[in-house]
Amino acid sequence: MPRPRMSVVICAYTEDRWDDILAAVDSVRGQSLPAHETLLVVDHNPALLRRLTTHYGDGGPGAAGREDVRVLANAGPRGLSAGRNTGVTASTGEVIAFLDDDAVAERDWLHHFAAAYADPRVLAVGGRTVPVWASRRRPPWFPEEFDWVVGCTYRGLPPGRVRVRNVLGGNASFRREAFEVTGGFATGIGRDGDRRPLSCEETELCIRLSRARPDAVLLIDDRAVIHHKVPPARERFAYFRARAYAEGLSKALVARSVGARAGLSTERRYTTRVLPAGIARGLRDALLGRPGGAGRAGAIVAGVAAAASGYAVGASRARGTGGARFAVAVRPPEPTRDNTAGGPRPQTREGAA
Repeated sequence: MPRPRMSVVICAYTEDRWDDILAAVDSVRGQSLPAHETLLVVDHNPALLRRLTTHYGDGGPGAAGREDVRVLANAGPRGLSAGRNTGVTASTGEVIAFLDDDAVAERDWLHHFAAAYADPRVLAVGGRTVPVWASRRRPPWFPEEFDWVVGCTYRGLPPGRVRVRNVLGGNASFRREAFEVTGGFATGIGRDGDRRPLSCEETELCIRLSRARPDAVLLIDDRAVIHHKVPPARERFAYFRARAYAEGLSKALVARSVGARAGLSTERRYTTRVLPAGIARGLRDALLGRPGGAGRAGAIVAGVAAAASGYAVGASRARGTGGARFAVAVRPPEPTRDNTAGGPRPQTREGAA
C-alpha cells in the first residue's frame, strides 16, 4: 500500500510560546517523510492568530515558501479538544498527527507513524515523548513513573511497537476513519490553556474507538520520538500534586463517559504493579545513599493520594452532569485532485489511497 498523506495539527493558545511554536513547525517541515500539510489551530487568542497569520500567511514576513502551513482559529469552545477537532475537520490527509506546541519532533517521526499504517486495521499510532527539563536535568525527587505529569512517556509503558489501549495525545496520530466513527474528541475533559491541567481526552476517544471498531489496532512505536519542554513551574512539587489531582478528575470524567471498567483498566495495572515497584526502587536507593530515592518514593505515594482524591471529587461531580460533550462533528474532506494520479475520487472508509 502507498503511504498515507500525513496532516499535522499543532494547537497553540499563548504568545508566550512563540519561539516554541515556530520550532515545532520547523521540526515538521524537516521530516524525512514530508508532511502533506501543517495546521496551526489557535485557541481563542486573536492576537496570536493575527501574528501567526502574518508570519505564515500570504504576503507576510517569513511567508515565502511556507504554503504548507495553514493558520486557523478554533471553531469550537475554548480548549484543546475542540482545537484538535477543528484541525481534523480542516485537514485533507488520510492520517492526522498531533504535536504539542512546545515540542519538537525527530526527523523520522512521521516516517515511523506512516509505516505502521500499512496494516489497514491500525487506526491510531502514538510515539515516545522525552522531557527536556528547564533546569537541564530531572529533579532528583521526580519519579519516572510520573512523567505523564509533564506530558511525557512514563516508566511502565512497554518498549518497541506494541498494542495499547490508548495513545498519548501530544505525540499521536489517527487514521481519518477514527474520527468519522467517533465524532472526534470530547470537550469538557481535556486542557483549557493554563486554566485547568486536565487531560485524558485521547484516552476517552481511544476507548470509544475500540468499542465502535472492535477489530481496530492501536499502537505505540517508541521510535517516533518528540522532545517536550518542561518549564520551571512544572518541575515543582506543587505542580506535580496539582496535576496528579487533575488527572483524577479527568479519569472520573472518562469513567463517566465510557464506564469505569474500560476507563480504568490500564490504570489498575499501573497502580498495582508499576508504582509499587517504583516505591521499592526509591526506598532501595535511599538505603544505598543515592540522591533522591526517598523523595521519589514519597512523591509516588503523594501522587497516588492526590489522583485518588481528584477521582473521588470528580466522580461525585460527574454523577450530577451529563458527562462529556461532543462539540465538533468531524467531517471527511472533499475529494481533491491529488487523492490519486487519475483524478478526484471520494475518501474511502479506510482513509488510505
